[in-house]
Amino acid sequence: LNLVARHPFFSEDELVKTFLTFSGSDVQTKLRDIYKKTGDEFMTNRIATLAKEYLPSDIQAQFSTSRELIRNIHNSFNKLRDRAEKMAERSKENATDLLMFGRELSTLGSDSSSLPSLASSQSTWGTLRQSLKSLSVEFAVLSDKAAQQGRREEDDVVEKLNVFLDLLQSYRDLCERHEKGVLHEHQRALHKYGMMKRQMMSASVQPKEQASVEQLESRIVQQENAIQTMELRNYFSLFCLHQETQLIFIYLPITSHILGAFVNSQVQGHREMGEVWNDLQPKLGCLFGANNGLKPPI
Repeated sequence: LNLVARHPFFSEDELVKTFLTFSGSDVQTKLRDIYKKTGDEFMTNRIATLAKEYLPSDIQAQFSTSRELIRNIHNSFNKLRDRAEKMAERSKENATDLLMFGRELSTLGSDSSSLPSLASSQSTWGTLRQSLKSLSVEFAVLSDKAAQQGRREEDDVVEKLNVFLDLLQSYRDLCERHEKGVLHEHQRALHKYGMMKRQMMSASVQPKEQASVEQLESRIVQQENAIQTMELRNYFSLFCLHQETQLIFIYLPITSHILGAFVNSQVQGHREMGEVWNDLQPKLGCLFGANNGLKPPI
């Protein structure tokens, strides 16, 4: 809210002002009333009626091609985001498992129970037990490194994917509103106009009262005006889609930044955890008599 309230443009919006200052109980109804009075963007945009002049001649073909391409991109980015979320979650789960593993080692090492006489002379458990407790510290460090990797993947990969997906979804929503709203209304108005023209042709063949013919002519003129307005709205809607399409392609290079952040996180995470594992390995010597069972570092 602070970001919106301090924004030089958004802060002056009538809807924002109403939302921030309204003291009643039904703010939604109040906002709807304000919105109805302001009019849609076609009524307020200074180039709305000139939008056709700013569009390429093959805008319909470009729109169809771009929509299909962006639909495929959106589907792929959805899958990338889902996988990135799972990998980040696994990193956090790995952190929890490593921490719990270290705690269990500490629990074993802290056990002060005395050994039975049968085992005390032949078993090295007493010595091993003390070593296990000291090793648990490294597992806490490993856990912290895994948790850091999980947070990096959430902040640098998943969050950026979500931001771009919001942009892609907004574009698809806009396409749907265009086809189900403006375009559908335009086609319906043309269909109605065609029916009126057929009625007019029928009236010219079959004698009818002059008043009914004039009324039909008046309705046809009104419908022609409505169609002209809808055509302007349709071109303005295509103009908005054309602008949004360019915005999508401007942001597409974010793919390389996201992939780079993912690779860097993996490299950093594996390097940091590898350093801890390598520091841990020599400390295992105390668990093996004469290096029995312990492989030398590669």
